[in-house]
Amino acid sequence: MEKLIISAAICGAEVTKEHNPSVPYTVEEIVREAKGAYENGASIIHLHVRDDNGAPTQDINRFRECMDAIKLACPDVIIQPSTGGAVGMSNLERIQPVNLSPEMATLDCGTCNFGGDDIFVNTENTIKEFGQKMIELGVKPEIEVFDKGMIDMALRLNKKGYIKDNMHFNFVMGVNGGINATYRDLIFMKESIPQSSTFTVSGIGKVQFEMVALSILLGGHARVGFEDNVYMEKGMPAISNGQLVARVVKIANSLQREIASPKEARQILGLGDF
Repeated sequence: MEKLIISAAICGAEVTKEHNPSVPYTVEEIVREAKGAYENGASIIHLHVRDDNGAPTQDINRFRECMDAIKLACPDVIIQPSTGGAVGMSNLERIQPVNLSPEMATLDCGTCNFGGDDIFVNTENTIKEFGQKMIELGVKPEIEVFDKGMIDMALRLNKKGYIKDNMHFNFVMGVNGGINATYRDLIFMKESIPQSSTFTVSGIGKVQFEMVALSILLGGHARVGFEDNVYMEKGMPAISNGQLVARVVKIANSLQREIASPKEARQILGLGDF
């Protein structure tokens, strides 16, 4: 079984310091959390950025500042900016960090209810636009799917040339409005993608480590971080993203799955040399 790639989603767009005081807002805080995750075994930093007051932003200059600072602290880490942004942002806002030509970026492949009146909108034309932009700039998409129909959308757009072969998926499981986080559902998702594809699993909230363990056993990869979950266990807030990553490493060690370095992660994902 190939080595385990660990992604750290260090801040997201919605979680705040009220949820956990260690959630990073400033450039310095984002670098602190990225470095801690990297030092504990993460090869990929999944990156949203915030204003200093915590408001989510897709501003290209803020992304550039944060990415440059992370690279100074963790020179070989893979930085994967989000094009999801926050609910209500325009396509023009969301696509900005792709213009920095990162190695990877996220590509959400469907619309999803996020609870209450919040709808995360990704039309077919949006997905085509973002996918084409990533092809033009040589950016590998991580295909974000919240349900099985989003896999089907990605496969259709792959055939039409908007997404390249050797796709890498992130199964986001347990979101209100998306697929449940169960073994049955994970098997369903895994068996719905091409054999040439790779996948990561993101379990939301209390199911995070359960889904990590299942993904490790099934040959997938793992994502943790404050974007998805701010607790080590019920009633025990995590002190850092690094602590969450360290727990994944402990689970992987117990299941005899080795951890991929950033160099090895690039080889697995087909990113080329760094």
